[in-house]
Amino acid sequence: MKLVLQKISYVVLMLSLISLISFGAIHLAPNSFFASGELNPNITPEALEQLKAIYGLDQSLWMQFFSWFKAILHLDFGISFASGKLVRDEILARLPITLFMNIISMVCVFVLALYWGIKSAMRQTSLYDKTLKQFALISYAMPSFYLALLLVIFFAVEWKIFPISGLHSQGMPYVGWRYMLDTAWHLVLPIFVMVFGGLGSLILYVRSLTLNILKSDYIFFAKSRGIEGRDLLIRFILPNLSPPLITMLGLSLPGLIGGSVILESIFAINGMGLLFYQSALSRDYPVIMGILIISSFLTLIGNIVADLVLTKLNPHFKRRAV
Repeated sequence: MKLVLQKISYVVLMLSLISLISFGAIHLAPNSFFASGELNPNITPEALEQLKAIYGLDQSLWMQFFSWFKAILHLDFGISFASGKLVRDEILARLPITLFMNIISMVCVFVLALYWGIKSAMRQTSLYDKTLKQFALISYAMPSFYLALLLVIFFAVEWKIFPISGLHSQGMPYVGWRYMLDTAWHLVLPIFVMVFGGLGSLILYVRSLTLNILKSDYIFFAKSRGIEGRDLLIRFILPNLSPPLITMLGLSLPGLIGGSVILESIFAINGMGLLFYQSALSRDYPVIMGILIISSFLTLIGNIVADLVLTKLNPHFKRRAV
């Protein structure tokens, strides 16, 4: 209980500091959404002042920050400058597709990397290991936007196997299994790019961890007792791989919300990544701050969840975490 209270205090403190720094950095950036000529070249200075007063931008930065921070405690992130809608509604409208894409890709990445990384380490210096390392290096080095453009050119434009962009085909009814299959077909290419881009580093990481485990004394004694293959994997390798992988899984939580800015822009997927990109271009401060705060909160929560799970798996970790 003491550890939980310490972690909650840590989240509150860090979230406050992140909010203050992010708010100041964004508002100190040159130009703004209400800069002269951004909305309408014919708009008058008086009209601009009225708009700033409506959104509270006529106050000092400190007053704006405290008003905004007080509002987010009630999950009120303000009103979008660009659309005039509540930021909370904007985020909730874009959230489902981003969550779906990132959860599917994250599960695929972790499962495949765990399987291939362990298998590569247990077959060190074999042709399988060398081939997989080359694949991992290509995956790690390949820019996601470049791979996405290649897939669009060949599979969508040239061979017309997959759709170029969007989530739905024109004229497709928004109900039924045909609608779901059509959506899934549109997501094949972006999810493939996300999985391919995330596999390389994690495969090499799992392989490195497994090699260190295989060199340990307890593995040597386990093998001397005749423990091999599946039993060695379940009883010794996987339990020792769990702590670092759980930590990485906790740190992956912000990606579920943030999405991929570049991929969602290329494939014209109306998700959180595209929303953040559009908001940054238009200097829509409330939306930018809303996404930043949610991502920061998830990062901190991911750390706490990972620490609590590790404490449950290994009681000795509790003393190091306190």
